[in-house]
Amino acid sequence: MLSRIWQVFHSTIAAFFGVQSDKNRQKDFQTNSPLPYILMGIALAVVLVASLILLVSQVVS
Repeated sequence: MLSRIWQVFHSTIAAFFGVQSDKNRQKDFQTNSPLPYILMGIALAVVLVASLILLVSQVVS
C-alpha cells in the first residue's frame, strides 16, 4: 500500500515538473483508475498554493 502511494506521489511530482519518463508514463496509464493520480495532483496543488501564500506573507511582513 505504501509503495503504491509513493509511486503515485513520484509520478505526480514528475508530471508537475514535466520530467516523467515514457516508461513510467506508460505504467501509470495501465492502472485501472486515474483517481489516485487526480487526488494526489489536487493535494499537491493545494500544498503548493498554501506554501506560496505562507512564503509571500512571511516576506511581506
